[in-house]
Amino acid sequence: MADFDDLSKQLELRKSQSLYRSRKCLESAQRPLQRVDGQDVLSFCSNDYLGLANHPKLKEAAVRAIHQFGVGSGASHLVNGHSTLHHTLEEKLAEFTGRDRAVLFSTGYMANLGTIAALVGKGDAVLEDRWNHASLLDGGLQSGARFKRYQHNDVQSLERLLAKTEANRRLIVTDGVFSMDGDIAPLTEIAALAEQYNACLMVDDAHGFGVLGDKGYGTAEVLGLDQHKLPVLMATLGKGAGSFGAFVAGSNELIETLIQLARPYIYTTALPPAVAATTIASLDVIAEEAWRRDHLKSLIGYFKTEAVLANIELMPSDTPIQPIVVGDAQKALDISAALQDQSVMVTAIRPPTVPEGTSRLRVTFSAEHTFEHLDKLLEALKKAME
Repeated sequence: MADFDDLSKQLELRKSQSLYRSRKCLESAQRPLQRVDGQDVLSFCSNDYLGLANHPKLKEAAVRAIHQFGVGSGASHLVNGHSTLHHTLEEKLAEFTGRDRAVLFSTGYMANLGTIAALVGKGDAVLEDRWNHASLLDGGLQSGARFKRYQHNDVQSLERLLAKTEANRRLIVTDGVFSMDGDIAPLTEIAALAEQYNACLMVDDAHGFGVLGDKGYGTAEVLGLDQHKLPVLMATLGKGAGSFGAFVAGSNELIETLIQLARPYIYTTALPPAVAATTIASLDVIAEEAWRRDHLKSLIGYFKTEAVLANIELMPSDTPIQPIVVGDAQKALDISAALQDQSVMVTAIRPPTVPEGTSRLRVTFSAEHTFEHLDKLLEALKKAME
């Protein structure tokens, strides 16, 4: 290909750096015991934290909606694709999160790009945690606003940036739960800084929604952040909720602004109505089956205790994300392969997803896991890391 003759060299370079990525083909539903590329494995890779992706009530809701609405939405929300199921889900999400309104996006990536660009632009400032998800960083870079990053979970670093900026609008953006470390942002302190410096706070709670808090409302519930303290709440629906898509919740003015200005919302076909129906059912299960969150907490505590006894060093995390940093990218790949030889699946995470020298095994738990599953994981890790 003209002008693209160096693509093969780029790919070979990634292979030589142990950064090449390959897809695995899942041949079964999302659950702890899966079939992947013809092999039966015990999986610790999924973000299906509550084990809802294969829940009977969600599947039944999807089938009913398909019979009524078909399989495709047919158009964008603003043309002809906004069904009563989409509208009902937005109302339930607003009620669930304690916000005035909510609006659906087709993916979390689109929600973050669209929201940031709708809220800030030239002459404004966007301040982000250094280890934010790629979609948040890309949103900040593409917004046209002055883009600054503060040190990870460092409130003093953020305050120094806030004190220096003379921008008209100031948007602070952070993950609620960081996807590769599993730690929670100091949102109480960040919200206080936002109020002090007349800034707006946006939180991506993709890995907290449905999982954290007594009722599963996420990091906002855990830290007691209402709509005033946390004006822009975003979360995805393909993790704890077991479905697909994303939403942003907040004031009526915020949501109306996104409907009018967020390009990834305006110019994208709406989610299939069956997906909206699935998520409506998911919210009911999240509310009714609190045992899933309780069981997750027990699994996390058990794993952390047993890992210490097995001399397996974990990062400080109280969420279902339990990373084991090994440093070298090839070493992470080798341990992951050794686990797969024992029919245990844990993904190796490497740069640029994580910083250089911090390649890791990203262990994630589901409410469908058992303590026996964790015992098998621990034994496999001990053998693989010898």
